[in-house]
Amino acid sequence: MMKKMILCALVAWAAVSSGFACTNLIVGKNASADGSTIVSYSADSYGLFGELYHYPAAIHPKGTMRDIYEWDTGKYLGQIEEARQTYNVIGNINEHQLTIAETTFGGRPELTDTLGIIDYGSLIYITLQRSTKAREAIEVMTSLVQKYGYYSGGESFTIADPNEIWILEMIGKGPGIRGAVWVAVRVPDDCISAHANQARIRTFDMNDKNNCLYSSDVISFAREKGYFNGVNKDFSFADAYNPLDFGGRRFCEARVWSYFNMFTDRGQEFLPYIMGETDKPMPLYLKANKKISVKDVQNAMRDHYEGTPLDITNDMGAGPYKTPYRLSPLFFKVNGEDYFNERPISTQQAAFVFVAQMRATKVHPIGGVLWFTLDDANTSAYTPIYCCTNKVPKSFGATTANALTFSWGNAFWIFNWVANMVYPRYNLMIDDVRATQNELENSYLAMQESVEETAAKIYASNPDEAKAFLTNYSNMAAQNTFETWKKLGEFLVVKYNDGVVRRVKNGQFERNAIGQPSTVVRTGYPKEFLEEYVKQTGDRYKQK
Repeated sequence: MMKKMILCALVAWAAVSSGFACTNLIVGKNASADGSTIVSYSADSYGLFGELYHYPAAIHPKGTMRDIYEWDTGKYLGQIEEARQTYNVIGNINEHQLTIAETTFGGRPELTDTLGIIDYGSLIYITLQRSTKAREAIEVMTSLVQKYGYYSGGESFTIADPNEIWILEMIGKGPGIRGAVWVAVRVPDDCISAHANQARIRTFDMNDKNNCLYSSDVISFAREKGYFNGVNKDFSFADAYNPLDFGGRRFCEARVWSYFNMFTDRGQEFLPYIMGETDKPMPLYLKANKKISVKDVQNAMRDHYEGTPLDITNDMGAGPYKTPYRLSPLFFKVNGEDYFNERPISTQQAAFVFVAQMRATKVHPIGGVLWFTLDDANTSAYTPIYCCTNKVPKSFGATTANALTFSWGNAFWIFNWVANMVYPRYNLMIDDVRATQNELENSYLAMQESVEETAAKIYASNPDEAKAFLTNYSNMAAQNTFETWKKLGEFLVVKYNDGVVRRVKNGQFERNAIGQPSTVVRTGYPKEFLEEYVKQTGDRYKQK
C-alpha cells in the first residue's frame, strides 16, 4: 500500500515541485507575544533568484494598461487595466501593513486555465498595490481572476493585516473558463495556523460571513466535475480539489505538524496522521500553548524536525557531520524499490524568507516590519525592513547579480556562499553561524523600540520625514547584515581550511609565542562514523 501511495504521489508532486514548494506559518494577534499579527513565508525554488522586490506608490492616468508576466517563468501573459492609485510595496508587505504570502498545492491539473492572464505571483503583487486590508485584498484577488482568468494551479494564500489573518484557497476551472473556485477562512485571533503546499481548508461554515467567504459555485462546480456528491455541510474544499496523497501528507502536512508540535500540546496526537497510520486530519488552526514572538517564528523557519521522529540528523544520510539536508529530488530508487527523503520547513533551495510583523497599535509606517533574509533562513540572518521603505538596499536587489551571475556585492550569493561551506561539515561549523546570527538578530530586536520611538517623534510633525528615516534605517541594517555575513564567510574559510580547525580565542585566531599561527586541531571523523566506516570496509584499512 505504501509503495502504491508513493508512486501516485510522484505524479501529483511533480505539479508542486515545478512551482514554489513553500511554507507559511501564522500567528493571530492574541496568540503573539506583542499583540502583532505574524506571518512567515519561504519562497523555495531552485529556479528563483532571491531579491527584495519593490513597487513604488503611484497615480496612473486613466486607461493605463499593465503588462502581466508569469512570476515563475517571466512568460508574457497579457495586459490588464491598471488601478488609478497603487500603494508602496516592499517585498510582500505594503505601506498599510498588508502582507500576502502563498504556498502552491497544485491540485487537480485539469483545472489550470492555460488561457488566463493572472498567475498567482502577479496576483499577490498586484493586490498588494491595490488593497489596504485583508478583506479588501480577498475581494481584489477574486475579482481579478474572475475578470481576467486564473493562469496558475491551486494556491493557498495567507492574507494578513494588523487585525486579521485569512487563508484563501483557490483553484481554476479549466482551460478557457474564467474565474476560480475558492474559499477563505479567517484564523481566530487566539490561534496559530500554517500551510505548506497542501490545501488545508476542509469543511467550513457557509453561514458565518464574518469569518468565512467563498465563491458561489465552490460546491456546485465540484458536483459538476464529479469531485463531490454529498450534502453541502459535508463539503471539503481540500478533499474535492486537492485530494491527499503520500507527498501531500509526508512532505507538506508534515511541515504544518512540525509547527503545531513546537507551539501546541497536540503534536503526539497528530503524529499518526503524518506517519500514514490514520486519515484523521489536523485542524486548520489550533490554540498555542504559549505566546509566540517574532523570534520564535524566525527560528521555526529554521526547523528540520530536530528532536522528533522525523529528525534526519541521526542516520547515514546525514553524513559524518549530521547535516539536516538531503539532495533533491525527494524520491529515489534502489534496486527497483521506491524511497523518499523528508522535506522539512528549512531547505537549501530557498530564494528568500521573511517573517512579517503587523501592529495595530502603531501607525502604518512604523507598525509593519518585514524581517527579511535571502537564501536558507537556517544559515542566514533576518534584517528589519519597514513597510514604508521605498528604496531597495543595493545588496538585496538584482542590480549586480542574478541566478546565473555570482557577485561579491550581492547578499543572496554571500548567504549561499556561507551556507554551502557549512552544509558538508554542518555540526562542526553551525555554531559559528549561530553565534553571528543571534548577535545580529538580537541587536536588531534590541534596537527596535528606540528606533520606533524616534520614528514616532518625527512622524508627529512630519510623516514623510519619518518614512525617510525608517527607509534609511532599513537600508543601513541591510548593509550591516551583508557586511557582517561577508566577514563571517571569510572567518569560516580561514578557520576550517583544508579539513582542520584553527584555534580561536576571544574572537581572534590564536598565535604562538613568536606570533605564528597556533597548531591546528585535527578533528578527524566522529566515533559513530568511524565505526560504520570500519563495518563497511572490513580489514582493508586495518594496520597489519
